[in-house]
Amino acid sequence: MSIRLLIVDDHAVVRQGLRLFLKVDPELEIVGEAVNGIQAVQMAQELKPDVILMDLLMPGMTGVEATAAIKQLVPETEIVALTSVLEDQSVIGAVRAGAIGYMLKDTDAPELINAIRAAAAGQVQLSPKAAARLMREVRVPQSPEKLTDREIEVLRLLAQGKANKEISRELHISETTVKSHVGAILGKLGVASRTQAALYAVSIGLVDMPKDMA
Repeated sequence: MSIRLLIVDDHAVVRQGLRLFLKVDPELEIVGEAVNGIQAVQMAQELKPDVILMDLLMPGMTGVEATAAIKQLVPETEIVALTSVLEDQSVIGAVRAGAIGYMLKDTDAPELINAIRAAAAGQVQLSPKAAARLMREVRVPQSPEKLTDREIEVLRLLAQGKANKEISRELHISETTVKSHVGAILGKLGVASRTQAALYAVSIGLVDMPKDMA
């Protein structure tokens, strides 16, 4: 089954480059292109893509603002932030808004395609460069609503970087049920992204801190 992808960037040359980059993979279907944050929110609601590649620096509504709006309106769509600079506040803002991934625009095609596939699979990937900063800066809930035992199991596997399919196999439940549990976890923790949920799991000792975050 193909991964339905929406590209968001205010520069035509960047959108064209991404399209050329990504069309080599037969599993990726580019369903649309948006030129700004407002259009991205509209198209996300209409097209309900699996993954959005979101430029962060755009005039008017920024990529961070658009990400937050989309995660409210179309929570099942995963968003990979794309930027030309690894800047602390951009990373933090994107993750707080609900982005599951964060990539630089100079990333090569195979790495970008892997990030898109991981996002579509619900896989949290914390890059070594960003992870320690996120651990210090991104708000984790202090007194969240109590998770069920099953939700804790799902959260632990999610924080270990497992994809929905792997969690489903390990817990002997359907992928739809996994997604339902993840939605409940995000709601109870009061966070917008799987990445924030994973950081919470680290903060309470549910999973060991990765070596690159120590």
